[in-house]
Amino acid sequence: MSLIPDISELLARARADLRMGVPVILTDDSGFSVLAIASETLSAQRLADLRGLGGEPVVAITVRRAETLRARAYDGDLARVIIPADADIGWVQAVADPSDDLNAPMKGPLMTQRQGSSSLHRIAIALTKSARLLPAAVVVPIDDGRAFASAHGLTCIDHTRAAPHLADRSILNEVVAARLPMEVSEAGRLHVFRPEDGGEEHYAIEIGRPDRSKPVLARLHSACFTGDLMGSLKCDCGPQLRGALAQMGTEGAGVLLYLNQEGRGIGLANKMRAYFLQDQGFDTVEANHRLGFEDDERDFRLGSDILKSLGFSAVRLLTNNPAKIAMMEKTGIAVTERVPLKVGETAHNRGYLATKAEKSGHLL
Repeated sequence: MSLIPDISELLARARADLRMGVPVILTDDSGFSVLAIASETLSAQRLADLRGLGGEPVVAITVRRAETLRARAYDGDLARVIIPADADIGWVQAVADPSDDLNAPMKGPLMTQRQGSSSLHRIAIALTKSARLLPAAVVVPIDDGRAFASAHGLTCIDHTRAAPHLADRSILNEVVAARLPMEVSEAGRLHVFRPEDGGEEHYAIEIGRPDRSKPVLARLHSACFTGDLMGSLKCDCGPQLRGALAQMGTEGAGVLLYLNQEGRGIGLANKMRAYFLQDQGFDTVEANHRLGFEDDERDFRLGSDILKSLGFSAVRLLTNNPAKIAMMEKTGIAVTERVPLKVGETAHNRGYLATKAEKSGHLL
């Protein structure tokens, strides 16, 4: 029946639940089930309720966060930190949130689970990440997860059905396009693309009437609220955005893809957490790792999808990032030229730019 939510719609519902502090049920083909809730939005009352379920609750964290806490990650890419019987909500959230790591280090050693499957814990972490929360979840095993979900009105996610959708990007569909006169060019047009999984929309700003048969001057620009809108001096994003549009306006044609992947794909709240850690002396990459994220969580394949949808197959790419070039080529978009975009260096972002060059390979 078409009225029943499909797996993409259930995953969107699960993300919304986790953001609000509501638990979700995860199940696998063997009959194993867990209840999972985001550590960031967990309340003291729900922690007490979780303990009443009878199983041993753990905090599932990424290996990056585990390295910071010196917790053994027996599962390779994640660790299942056992919650002590006397631990309160503050202890649980401190496992996920590094803001007080230096002021109030956690007393270890932290005990982690070694036995049993971690596949559902991996799904829980993936869901918190895609919900733009800290990548950590409190997980407790339960009996007959589907019946429990039905009895308590909770979203139930099946591992086998969900895994492929979490590993790949959603299909993007163009919703609308309309003329948008801009300072750099009166011949502007904005295209809005919406993913089928209920995620964030992405935009393509077309300058002039680019010839689809020739390489188009293009830029993949990740959203940066602080730099693009507020004029932040901590990054070079705002000057890069304006510089790219100005060059397209001067040449009379181009496409700027504005991808809603704030903070290298971790979201604005987590980006601000990273800024807080940078104020403590960590660089951009180190701050991301302490939060439990990788250096860069963005998916540049989105840009390739949009370009193909607009009819482009080759680009002159405005970028200093070789990873963008590699991804374009890998996904079928020919990069005939890398056009450097070296703007926006300040006394405030000099260290940030040096880290981009040293650790992320940017050509600065």
